[in-house]
Amino acid sequence: MSTTISSNRPGGGIKWRWPSIHPEGRKFVLIAGIITLCFWLLGLPIIGWLMLGITIWVAAFFRDPVRVTPTGSDVVIAPADGLVTQIAEVPPPPEIAGPDGLNDPLMLRVSIFMSVFDVHINRTPVAGTLRKLVYLPGKFLNADLDKASEENERQHFVVERADGVRIGFTQIAGLVARRILPFVSMGAELSTGQRVGLIRFGSRVDVYLPAGTTPQILLGQRALAGETVIARIGKAEVLDGIGQ
Repeated sequence: MSTTISSNRPGGGIKWRWPSIHPEGRKFVLIAGIITLCFWLLGLPIIGWLMLGITIWVAAFFRDPVRVTPTGSDVVIAPADGLVTQIAEVPPPPEIAGPDGLNDPLMLRVSIFMSVFDVHINRTPVAGTLRKLVYLPGKFLNADLDKASEENERQHFVVERADGVRIGFTQIAGLVARRILPFVSMGAELSTGQRVGLIRFGSRVDVYLPAGTTPQILLGQRALAGETVIARIGKAEVLDGIGQ
C-alpha cells in the first residue's frame, strides 16, 4: 500500500485516520475477541474486561499506519519504529559479509529497539534489489543486549541500490518475540520504505551503513519506520545533541 503525497497542494492537507491492522495480525485479534466474548457470556466480567484490554493491545500491536517516506537518492530510512540504543563501528555479520554481501571490513551499526508498544512492521531503508535474505535460529535474549546481534534468532537482509551501494539490516527476536516473518523474497525489487516483514512481540532491528556514511540520528532518539532519515549516503556530517 503506497500513497503519493504532495506538499505543494494549494489549500491541501492530510487528515488523520485510524491505522489499519496488518493481515498477519487479524487472526490474533479475532482469537482474543472470541475469548473475551466467551468470558462475558460465562458471567465473568472481571476477566472479560481484562481480555478486552488484551484484545485492544493485540490490535494496537499489529497496527500498520501509513508512513510518508522521503525520496532523496542519498537517504537511508529507519527500518523500524523504536529507540536508537546503539551506534557502533563493527564488522558486518559473517552470514552476510564478503563479496556477495556487505564487503566492508567495518560498518556503522545503528540499533533500533522496539518495545511491545511500538509498530512492528519493518521496512527497507533503501530502494534496490534484495541480494541476500538469511534466517538464523537462535536464543531469545533481551534484544537490547549487544550479544543479541550474534546469539538471538534473527533474519538478515542485504539490499543493493542501483549505484551498487549495499545496505544491510537485521531483524532480531527478543525476550518475548517468537516469530520473524518476511514479506519479500530473494531478488525482489524494493522501493524505499516498502514493508518487508515483522517480528512478533518486542525486538530490535540493526542497520549496517557503508563506509563513509555518518548517521543523521542520535542515541536516545526515537525513529519511525519508513519516515525517519537515519543517514545520508556519502555524507560525513557528525551530529551532536542534548537530552532535555
